[in-house]
Amino acid sequence: MSTSTDHGRPDPEATPPARGGDDRPVSDRGDTVCVIGAGASGLTAIKNLREHGFGVDCYERETGVGGAWNWRHDRSPVYASTHLISSKPFTQFPDFPMPDSWPDYPHHSQLLSYFERYADHFDLRSHIWFGTEVVRVEPAEGDRWDVTTRSTGGYGPERTSRYAAVVIANGHNWSPKLPRYEGLEEFRGEIMHASSYKDPAQLRGKRVLVVGAGNTGCDIAVEAAQQASRCWHSTRRGYWYAPKYVLGRPADQVNDTLLALRVPLRVRQWLYHWTMRLTVGDLTRFGLPRPDHRVYETHPIANSQLVYYVGHGGIGPVPDVARFRPYAVELADGREIDPEVVIFATGYLPRFEFLDASVFADSAGAGRPTLWLNAFTPGHPTLAVAGLLQPDSGLFTLSHWQTVLFARLLQARRDRPERAMAFARRVRERAGERYSGPVKDSSRHWFEVGHADYLRAVQRALHDLESSK
Repeated sequence: MSTSTDHGRPDPEATPPARGGDDRPVSDRGDTVCVIGAGASGLTAIKNLREHGFGVDCYERETGVGGAWNWRHDRSPVYASTHLISSKPFTQFPDFPMPDSWPDYPHHSQLLSYFERYADHFDLRSHIWFGTEVVRVEPAEGDRWDVTTRSTGGYGPERTSRYAAVVIANGHNWSPKLPRYEGLEEFRGEIMHASSYKDPAQLRGKRVLVVGAGNTGCDIAVEAAQQASRCWHSTRRGYWYAPKYVLGRPADQVNDTLLALRVPLRVRQWLYHWTMRLTVGDLTRFGLPRPDHRVYETHPIANSQLVYYVGHGGIGPVPDVARFRPYAVELADGREIDPEVVIFATGYLPRFEFLDASVFADSAGAGRPTLWLNAFTPGHPTLAVAGLLQPDSGLFTLSHWQTVLFARLLQARRDRPERAMAFARRVRERAGERYSGPVKDSSRHWFEVGHADYLRAVQRALHDLESSK
């Protein structure tokens, strides 16, 4: 065990430093666990590890908690009107409910205050090194990890500490995925990724093309319909658009009732199609493409306003972009449009720039790790990823139970090694297992899970770990 200060931080005078592979000094942190990132998943990792008796050092590159939900952060994708797309009961942490007075779909500023209160309630800030970025994470002897850090921005010397385990919670919605088009470099208009979009004033009075039909792309198209002089919305394929309310309740709550009743997928698909026929009808009459997949094979877009503005002429649906010209954009159907601003709402790719790709069995470097439960990687029993999920409901509950499972795995490694070995065998055998129905094969759907199926899988893993089955 290492000696530490009252706040769990290393005392450099307590233990002679170890040496890393390149003979650099290493501060040995004993049984302490390193958590990378103080967003939603990182915060719940700190809390659950501490509750299970582990010391924790969390490194956060920004100066506050909240991760992607803290709009002050450089990497935050949040824009002024961002709200939750999952309703409050299916988003909150299971042991820290959101206030009853809050709306069904809270605003991003409320989410930030929620994380700040969570951190204060569980006294998490004393375990976080703010303004500190992780440079490298490297395997060390005995399934331990050398973590090299420095002040954010590259100022000051690097420091390497050795940890018993690592939780990666650096988020996966901050590294923009940008498409490639012929002629894009010659285009004279303004081009931005949705990560740079912050306020509808950026669109006011301009001709705007939004590329991409995820939830963010649809939100921006709706704001462009209200602020821009003209808005085109380009999509490669047809999508299912779900209203945020069904039968007077948030749509995810209605869907969860069906899941709790174990209603078969085919029946739920039929009910969705029936509901859509009764409410908005056939969307192809608005010029929207017909989906090439059944509903729930990708998560429906949660947006109650897109169809409204398409129906009122504020949004012009157009097909995929074929190529760019200096002052125009040619579409796949041969038409040309003349936007002044092009916004690529084309999503993000996960990045673990501090970790060698081979650790995640990602030999191609594509950014898609091979994991069990989207958290555990074969061959590295003391490494976990938290929050690498795209659920059909809220994320925070899933991250909570992921990190509870990891904390109990670390306890088993210490107290019941035979149970930890059985868990490691399951990781090797089941890495890459899916927790949703059939989905489209694209990077946007790499981490999709059905929350009910996923939570059942985590529950079984917890039971098996404790019973050694």
